[in-house]
Amino acid sequence: MSLPKILIIDDEQASVNAIGRALRKEYEIRKAYNGQEALKILDEETFPVIISDQRMPEITGIEFFKESMKYNPNTVRILITGYTDIDAVVEAVNSGKIFHYISKPWEPDDLRIIVRQAFEKYTLVQKNKELILKLEIANRKLKDENKFLHNEVEKQFNFSNIIGESDEIKIILQLLKKIIHTDISILITGDTGTGKELIARAVHFNSHRKEKPFIAVNCAALPETLLESKLFGHKKGAFTGAIKDQKGIFTQAEGGTIFLDEIGDTSQALQKRFLRVLQESEYTPVGSEKSYKTDVRVLTATNKNLMEEIDKGNFRQDLYYRLNVMPVHLPPLRQRNADIEPLSKFFIEKFSLKLGKKILNISPEALNRLQNHQFPGNVRELENIIQRAVVLTENNREISSDMLLLTEDNKSKKTNFITNSGKTLKETVELLEQTLIKETLQKTNGNISKTALQLGTSRVGLHKKLSRYKINAENYK
Repeated sequence: MSLPKILIIDDEQASVNAIGRALRKEYEIRKAYNGQEALKILDEETFPVIISDQRMPEITGIEFFKESMKYNPNTVRILITGYTDIDAVVEAVNSGKIFHYISKPWEPDDLRIIVRQAFEKYTLVQKNKELILKLEIANRKLKDENKFLHNEVEKQFNFSNIIGESDEIKIILQLLKKIIHTDISILITGDTGTGKELIARAVHFNSHRKEKPFIAVNCAALPETLLESKLFGHKKGAFTGAIKDQKGIFTQAEGGTIFLDEIGDTSQALQKRFLRVLQESEYTPVGSEKSYKTDVRVLTATNKNLMEEIDKGNFRQDLYYRLNVMPVHLPPLRQRNADIEPLSKFFIEKFSLKLGKKILNISPEALNRLQNHQFPGNVRELENIIQRAVVLTENNREISSDMLLLTEDNKSKKTNFITNSGKTLKETVELLEQTLIKETLQKTNGNISKTALQLGTSRVGLHKKLSRYKINAENYK
């Protein structure tokens, strides 16, 4: 293993030899007897550490160090000087031109310690440079990957990639293309599973805000206090558990788009805060007295009839008119039969690729069954049906009719099971109750409030039944 190199410059040969003897066991020594000779050596070789005398003919040690920086600015420089040169040395140290100076006469042990420290500094600087270079390379790679992923997302949500051949979908896409580059408010309505978030993402990734974040929030999935904090952020100590300041989504999505799904499930108090954001373009974090400006586009969606909710006193009329500048209604899948075939083929390709299978197509009989199905779960239900069918179908085969597990099949099986089970009336009623709860949870994606409402019971009553029958609502989300 070769020794680290060090260059020694002094016009007195005895001094050069003395320094060489003190360091030769640990370093490879190169010698020069004036500054010009040393510069010629630097033109051919690189040295981590250089030791130079201050007083030399033609060029002083400090002048030499200034010139040597052109060759390798990271070289660590040590100056040997007499007491009469102290002012020049102090200036050189303060300007960063030398690492250390050694006064004559010097002690070999002191010299060795200083030189070791100089090499440690050089090694540390080199490692830092390597780390910075690796970090720059990693950042460039990450930036390129992010750009690639962003481009892929843009392609995925391009309007031309939205699956649909029905007149209803074509009209919606034509409308959206006219308004995507504005900041006009869009209220997307439609049943659960019709693709409201897909439309919102398409609007964002085709708009002038596409380089900024898109953040979707399901307003029905969080308690009001948690939703308020998630949206607007909070200050430390605003509530129990607020151990530090937290930025909200209106901060995180600055310049981009926020999609508020199930806006109809929010409280009047939260609706008032939304109204202020839309009117004033500012918000106040929970527990703060300071307001902040925001520049985001707000898209909203609901599966409720907001006019009915206004009549019931559940939704603010002024907020409704702020949100509903451009209404977009997604009809249920049963009303756009022409979309079933292209959607089915898209899902077959998607899940075949994901599962590493080759499914040829879907049979005419199977497609006919789908086109006559009511699809209470809309596009999401169709996706689940096709996913199951891809799993069940053998490679290099098409999906046959008997591979489709539709909800009416399950209902008929459950009815036969209940009527022919030979159970007591109480047992049969309990079984029917469990079945209805599970089916309703499936439809509402595990939403307790909606399930209780549809079943005509209270949240507390539903929680008791879930506990009694050991049904976990989380499994339906």
